[in-house]
Amino acid sequence: MQEFIAMWQNYANFGGRTSVRGYWMAFLFNVIASFVVGIVAGILSLFISPLAYLSSLYSLAALIPGLALTVRRLHDTGKSWVYILIGLIPLVGTILLIVWLCGASVPGANEFGDISEQV
Repeated sequence: MQEFIAMWQNYANFGGRTSVRGYWMAFLFNVIASFVVGIVAGILSLFISPLAYLSSLYSLAALIPGLALTVRRLHDTGKSWVYILIGLIPLVGTILLIVWLCGASVPGANEFGDISEQV
């Protein structure tokens, strides 16, 4: 849960590095939160019509922190933020991006900071 909270505290921090565990734990809690918000929005939309958009609002709010977290994870593997755009290529780009996000961290310092300065 600490990683999920850190994701929101570093809302638009695109600098620095994020560990493999930090990225995937925040990702997991974000998926769980999206699922819960979707269920709650679905139930409440039966009674209050405007709450049907609650899930969309959460997704929109989580977009920037998710992108920032992914960029920091790419920095930890020694890649620039530009590599996030490879995910736009259908299937192959997405698979390649997931492989990079699961990859090992660059030990020590790299051009994006020291490993001890992970966010």
